[in-house]
Amino acid sequence: MRIFVTGASGWIGSATVDELLAAGHHVVGLARSDASAASLTAKGVKVRRGDLDDLESIRAGATDADAVLHLANKHDFVHPEVSNRAERNAVRTIVDTLEGSDRRFLMASGVAGLAQGRPATEDDPSPFVGPDAPRGGSENLALDSVDRGVHAVAVRFAPTTHGTGDHGFVAALTAAARQHGRFGWAGDGSNRWAAVHVTDAAKLIVAALDRAPAGARLHAIAEEGIPVREIAEAIGAGVGVPVGPLGPDELDVLGPIGFFFAMDMAASSARTRALLDWTPTGPTLLEDLAAGEYFATA
Repeated sequence: MRIFVTGASGWIGSATVDELLAAGHHVVGLARSDASAASLTAKGVKVRRGDLDDLESIRAGATDADAVLHLANKHDFVHPEVSNRAERNAVRTIVDTLEGSDRRFLMASGVAGLAQGRPATEDDPSPFVGPDAPRGGSENLALDSVDRGVHAVAVRFAPTTHGTGDHGFVAALTAAARQHGRFGWAGDGSNRWAAVHVTDAAKLIVAALDRAPAGARLHAIAEEGIPVREIAEAIGAGVGVPVGPLGPDELDVLGPIGFFFAMDMAASSARTRALLDWTPTGPTLLEDLAAGEYFATA
């Protein structure tokens, strides 16, 4: 298939593109910068220049594709409304372009806010609706397009998709620990984060492209929930700083994504594994932290 990928040179996107190429697909990647374009070209990917605000490029990429993978996000935590608006506009452009074609559209989502006091499951609908909601309510916007003849699938990623070269949430937490000279957790540290290795996430996406039914909600989750206290202790040990519980006036130690680290984001992937015959085999998050990669590159 000819597959158009937003976020093709990003963390999850790069691993996914490698898996798509290995499976024999032809990939067209949206590239914002010269560096991103060069990295994609070196892999044999056709480049379409543009970003999430360039809706004409997104529309053209979707028009020419047999399937679309939307993996890009601005991740502007200072101005979330900017990220939410761009996400919603991009998803709306893709579903409008694919309407009536039954072509496949896989879009990235998350597990935050899906459940309280228990692991989220694939049966949990996203509570986020409308342009002002987190991610611009894009998961519901995409899945609602099934009734318009779009083979839409939501892939919900763990709060940490980890591995060598990760520059996401765990890398940001590591940088915060190094900056402040100490680290810790909110409350008693029993809230949990789900996790998945980036190679396992990429394999799930390729499997979903072939086998996920329209309207499916999939969970890219390998570990259901790791207590954040254990994550903080591993980060503290790796950076070489003291760790402990943080009071309400100390949460700046966690950095700009500290509010995420205080959330309980456990999630199950039992139904996804059964549906796609997907078995994660990559290292665990604590194994990746113990290997030292996050601390060598921080």
